Amino acid sequence: MDLIKEIDKRGKRVNGSIHNLMPIGRPDELYRAMRYLFDAGGKRLRPATLILATEAVGGNPDSVIPAATAVELVHNFTLIHDDIMDQDELRRGLPSVHVKWGLSGAILAGDTLYSKAFHILSQCKTDPVHMVECLTVMSMTCIEICEGQWMDISFEKRKHVPEEEYMEMVEKKTAVLYAASAKLGAILGGSTQEEADALWDYGRLAGVGFQIFDDVLDLVTPEDVLGKMRGSDLREGKQTLIAIHARENNVELDVFGKRNSTKAEIDHALKTLEDSGSIDYALTTARNFVAEGKAKLDILPDTEAKDILLALADYMIERKF
Repeated sequence: MDLIKEIDKRGKRVNGSIHNLMPIGRPDELYRAMRYLFDAGGKRLRPATLILATEAVGGNPDSVIPAATAVELVHNFTLIHDDIMDQDELRRGLPSVHVKWGLSGAILAGDTLYSKAFHILSQCKTDPVHMVECLTVMSMTCIEICEGQWMDISFEKRKHVPEEEYMEMVEKKTAVLYAASAKLGAILGGSTQEEADALWDYGRLAGVGFQIFDDVLDLVTPEDVLGKMRGSDLREGKQTLIAIHARENNVELDVFGKRNSTKAEIDHALKTLEDSGSIDYALTTARNFVAEGKAKLDILPDTEAKDILLALADYMIERKF
């Protein structure tokens, strides 16, 4: 199986849907700002998860394209606002939305994407009970994302953050959107409640693994591949699992919270974290979450879509960027 090809096949359907369901409107610069990150690329992992979940429960993937589009809109809304809060000037190798359109323009673009996501989700053809359930899942997911982001920001002001709190933050900030994608696909595909709950857990657990691994990639991936400044989490003083493990093992990181850290200083910090076992600890934890998430799919019949979902979970902790 060519996993990237399978993801791309479903992602292209969402790309076309974005242009059809979110045409350039007025004011035209607002819509250009909204569509900027879509045009810059992206893997479309969340919409692919939704479509695959529908296929895995025997549903019609054509019927869930609006829902798949909606979760990608929510994801891009979070990216725009994250870049503002983190003061990141690059995204996918290009200037961030707030760099091109200013803070006010970026906030409005993000807010409109968020609102548009619910409008597009409501265009899925399903019965009223399932639509209300889907809208509830999406709205509660967005609330948790904001709670997780608040926790992430608040951690920067604290010297000690327990691993348990970090895990809660990661689940809310990142994993719940994967969980929602899988569950929405199941609901709209006509699954049982047990299947929908299992797919939620699959997305949640794999999503936690994804974020922990993402924290590793922030350190080890070259900037020309990563598309943004390497080691930004260390520079910003983010309480990642790597940083928490290092602190609990009395590892000194001079670059932690030092925004003007040089490349040489980041390289030295990386070597220190490798030697301390902190990076290996994060990688092992990520793999354990993904393995637990994959086990949740045992409830589903053996299909090509299930095989792809299992491979997608592995990809979460094997990708290069």
